[in-house]
Amino acid sequence: MSEEEEIIQPKGRVAPDDLGSSILLSAGYDGALQKAYVRLYEPESQEIYIWYDNTGHLPYLLSKKPVEELEANRRVVGHDGFKSLDPVIKFDALTGEEIMVTKVVAKDPLSVGGSPGCIRSHLDESWESRIRYYGCYIYDEHLVPGMPYRVQGGRLVQGDWSLPSSVEAQFDEILSHTEEHLKEPMRDWARLLQSPVPRIRRVAVDIEVRPSVRNRVPSPDEAKDPITAVAFAGSDGLRKILMLNDSGLPVEAPRIEGADEVTVHESEREIIQETFRVLDRYPVVLTFNGDDFDFKYLRNRARNLGVPDDENPITLGRRFAFLTNGVHIDLYQFFRNRSIQGYAFGNVYREHTLDEIASSILKEGKIAVQDIAELGIKELGDYCMQDAYITYQLTAFNDDLVMDLMVLLSRISKSILEDVSRMGVSRWILSLMEWEHRRLGWLIPNTQDIIEAKGGTTTEAIIKGKKYQGAIVRDPVPGIHFEVTVLDFASLYPSAIRNWNLSYDTLLCTHKECRGNLVPGTRHWVCTKRRGMTSVLIGSLKDIRVLWYKPRSRGKGLSEGERQYYNVVQQALKVFLNASYGVFGAESFPLYCPPLAESTAAVGRYALEEATKKSAELGIEVLYGDTDSVFLNHPSSQQTDALTAWADEKLGIDLEVDKVYRYAVFSRRKKNYLGVYKDGRLDVKGMTGKKRHIPPILKAAFDELTGILGGVQTVEEFPAAKENIRGLVEEVHRRLMERDFKVEEVAFQMQLGKPLRQYDTSPQHVKAGRMLEEQGYEVVAGDIISYVVTRDDVVPAVSAKPRDVDVRKYEEYLEGTFEQLLDALDMSFDELVGRPRQTSLGAFFGVPPKR
Repeated sequence: MSEEEEIIQPKGRVAPDDLGSSILLSAGYDGALQKAYVRLYEPESQEIYIWYDNTGHLPYLLSKKPVEELEANRRVVGHDGFKSLDPVIKFDALTGEEIMVTKVVAKDPLSVGGSPGCIRSHLDESWESRIRYYGCYIYDEHLVPGMPYRVQGGRLVQGDWSLPSSVEAQFDEILSHTEEHLKEPMRDWARLLQSPVPRIRRVAVDIEVRPSVRNRVPSPDEAKDPITAVAFAGSDGLRKILMLNDSGLPVEAPRIEGADEVTVHESEREIIQETFRVLDRYPVVLTFNGDDFDFKYLRNRARNLGVPDDENPITLGRRFAFLTNGVHIDLYQFFRNRSIQGYAFGNVYREHTLDEIASSILKEGKIAVQDIAELGIKELGDYCMQDAYITYQLTAFNDDLVMDLMVLLSRISKSILEDVSRMGVSRWILSLMEWEHRRLGWLIPNTQDIIEAKGGTTTEAIIKGKKYQGAIVRDPVPGIHFEVTVLDFASLYPSAIRNWNLSYDTLLCTHKECRGNLVPGTRHWVCTKRRGMTSVLIGSLKDIRVLWYKPRSRGKGLSEGERQYYNVVQQALKVFLNASYGVFGAESFPLYCPPLAESTAAVGRYALEEATKKSAELGIEVLYGDTDSVFLNHPSSQQTDALTAWADEKLGIDLEVDKVYRYAVFSRRKKNYLGVYKDGRLDVKGMTGKKRHIPPILKAAFDELTGILGGVQTVEEFPAAKENIRGLVEEVHRRLMERDFKVEEVAFQMQLGKPLRQYDTSPQHVKAGRMLEEQGYEVVAGDIISYVVTRDDVVPAVSAKPRDVDVRKYEEYLEGTFEQLLDALDMSFDELVGRPRQTSLGAFFGVPPKR
């Protein structure tokens, strides 16, 4: 059992002996009954039911010691939680042989591990002892969260997972285009992914608290300040707000924007009790940062006011807040997931605040206020109601896209909904791998087992801190290039894993006859006798996305609803696949296998190098190459077709046209370029001016510069564009030198990724955050710290004056913002601002000195 195990006492409706098709959303362990349970969402009644295990399943760990030897270990068999020793056969994928292991069965999860003196602590080695018990239960029973189940005669049985007849024939045609060993796994994925996702009844909740100290966020651990408003926005149309009037004067219920029901209460305890009653009515409850604030505050404030614990549906775990009668989803945790941010939403939001995410996705954000403590009752109600509404809308827009996405990710990863919404993608991948090991009867290896069997890496890292050579990035051809076509290897790393049979169990196998089957650019060989687990899982997911879901997300013969569903599925698959390579190179990943990550990167380099060579053979100039993309100088359609056909035949990887630029501007630096599409839209990569944390005066100047470049249609128009750029640089430089700006125009803005106390170093925004704390401000994780750079160090923007700003440093920042493009335009920043050539830009942007 993992140290992260949370033992929750569930409440709510117990499933009857017969229950119709219901979706398995969650699972856990009831410490009082000492049983595993699952939460089933029944779509017709829109209620949650709890089904308790009746198979006799118990927690356990595995040992390689025989039963006889373990029987002599009195600390194990004499443990209060010990149950039995059972010999079982497992397949050891590292040796390719079946082995006998002993299952050490316990009465409860804490006896296995996670508590002082647990059974695990009395063994030199153990296997599968750190898996959370509800995960262990899901794996052993081959349950799939997010899928339909029924209760029949008291037993939990699989619902209808068959492919619809309208789909089956078409899918059989798709399977004819893939390899034999992938057909059945793809059919299994189709059964999971084609199963409809029901509408899940849910409510979003937001609370407001009156701080006793101005500009200080109340502490949720102490919960000393009163809750003044609680707003709800539900999928069933509920728009309700509870408001506190503790002034002693009569107050009429104000008309709150967006609320259908407004009640004013003189008792804060009454508000909390009504809040708990609403929470208990919904199977799923949404918050934004509810783990760290809303639910923690509600739980602790209720105790402070004497609300009985049996009325309180909130349970606080080590890191998260849970509901005893439903599923709590903290959307802050979900949207801050880098894979969701990047692969599902294309980095449309940068910071992880509710306002930033909602404004970027919904085009509707929070109500702007200066000081919540100063708001009147109506203004406070409007503010709170809007927060609850946009929190709900983040799961409801585009026909419940995010809600469906989470359910589909549950199915793919075999993870409960709480884990999908809170855990990173590495945990999803681990859950799938562990589930598959149990399905096949494989022993799940310890990290050290893999390292000892497979060894380390054989290539030398180019980037400091890395353990092996990563992706290849070709030097760009600096300058302005018209008619640039970008070709992209679709799913490069998943394709590498699939095509080269890469997996921890197939790399460096024990068969002598396989040693000649080397991964390009490494000394690692791959097994030729059997298919690897990772290769089959990732390969089948990749094929079903590329061959089935992605084309149908754009299909013309489908309804808008069908296209939307296919698009959600292909996005879920994209999120999962794009992270499938990196986890195996992360030391924190339990199935850490350096040769696997290294081999995947090596195949990627090989593909890009071969594509570059083939381009030259076809007479195409390659202007730039980066990881999975090649930038071609004015290729003909015949040349492009020939190159993509070659990639399919030679590499087995789809090479497809990704972008076509009217022109592209490359500096001498890698990963820094600007492309202008045919319609004038800009594609800016890696340039300082694009980064959101830079001061507004620099950001606005960069936006104006790119606007000038976006208007250029021909080479002949560049002299005039350069003159406009010259005037722009001169004007911004003048404003800086003459201090012709407001403080907010030169303020950097950086988000705190964690509480200040958890920072071991002191980057500039952390320094400024600590200064704010000293000035009496409450500073928490997720806050945007606004600061300016002075001659001495940094100062929070709220306490800075224009005279404090070190304009010479800002001159360097201006140079760093513009120089990347000026280089490509053959323009000199030094000449534009009339100063002698400098030798360095300083360390702020990490820009190398000029040569």
